[in-house]
Amino acid sequence: MNPSFFPPSLPNCVEPMVSFKILAGGYDVFVATYIFNSATSSLTLQSKSPTGSNPSWITLHPTNRSLLYAVNENSAGALQSFGINSDGTLTPAIDTISSEGDSPAFATALSTGEVAVMNYNTGNGRIIATTNGGSKFDQNAPLITFPRPTGVSHPHMALEYNSEVFVPDLGGDQIWRLRKQGGYKQGGTYAIQGSIPQPAGSGPRHIAIYCDRLFTLHELASTLSVQNIPPPPNGTVTTYATVSIIPPNPPAGALWAAGEILIPEPTPQFPTPYIYVSNRNTGVQSPQGDSIAIFEHVNKGLPNEGLQLVNQVFTGLDQIRGMEFGNVATGGDQFLIASGVAGSAGVIVLQRTEGGRNLQIVAKNLDVPTRTSFVWLN
Repeated sequence: MNPSFFPPSLPNCVEPMVSFKILAGGYDVFVATYIFNSATSSLTLQSKSPTGSNPSWITLHPTNRSLLYAVNENSAGALQSFGINSDGTLTPAIDTISSEGDSPAFATALSTGEVAVMNYNTGNGRIIATTNGGSKFDQNAPLITFPRPTGVSHPHMALEYNSEVFVPDLGGDQIWRLRKQGGYKQGGTYAIQGSIPQPAGSGPRHIAIYCDRLFTLHELASTLSVQNIPPPPNGTVTTYATVSIIPPNPPAGALWAAGEILIPEPTPQFPTPYIYVSNRNTGVQSPQGDSIAIFEHVNKGLPNEGLQLVNQVFTGLDQIRGMEFGNVATGGDQFLIASGVAGSAGVIVLQRTEGGRNLQIVAKNLDVPTRTSFVWLN
């Protein structure tokens, strides 16, 4: 993306939206629907839609915003599709397909119409073609098994980039590069064509790409790195910087495990593409809870290219696994929704301030103690 391009602001005659519907997955048997009213700073639990067990990661169809996909993060993993009603509730499951592995912790819909689902515990995943406008799954989608150079493979997400699919492997300390055989379109077989190595024992969990740079969040090392994207399949990799994301003065007995990384697209209101990453303290927790660390990528292309810590914002949450910004088109990108996977702090909405250099909590709901992933419907 050209860093000088900003998505257009809302037209002067259009008031920014104040009521937002948000879906939230978790370790339960439902997807929750929340209503966030930015004018009254209220977050209300509207409904719980029944699903298969443990819909821990949810994602929208890339073009049809009335179609949702949800994993079932179980030992016999699965992927489900749901219709989204106008009030934000879900229809009964339209289709269900096995992930052919244990504990699918992530799914994402691709521009091809396929859905990628990754099995954390068995080192494999599927990229599944769809029919009926994306609501039905091709039961014949092949299983992709990842190499185990260090004896274990834990694929944790998938990211589409320039006709490739990148898969960070927390156990293998690689980012695998998948390419479609026979052209980048729905159907066919994906194969591993190469990888981008990561430091031994670092545990690459989630990744983001911005302006031809790869940003990797390492769960086991609690670090953030920035690298070039080498030519496929195995071009030369340069790591420009690696920094700790851990907040200062942690409580005694804290055990850190990095969670999520987000880089919102720049806008006139938020012109700097700050990097937001979540810390997860899986050990002894403190009342201030876990932090969201904010970084800036500085001096790109210069000898001192690097990552600069801007802020550490404490949330009161326990182990932030998933968090999500709202949509630019509705003015929702000024808000970030998050929750912990443990504890009882519920769900919070934070607002970006100081051009994105800071966050402040503006709404909270305690009706459901924990949530793990979010989708903004408007």
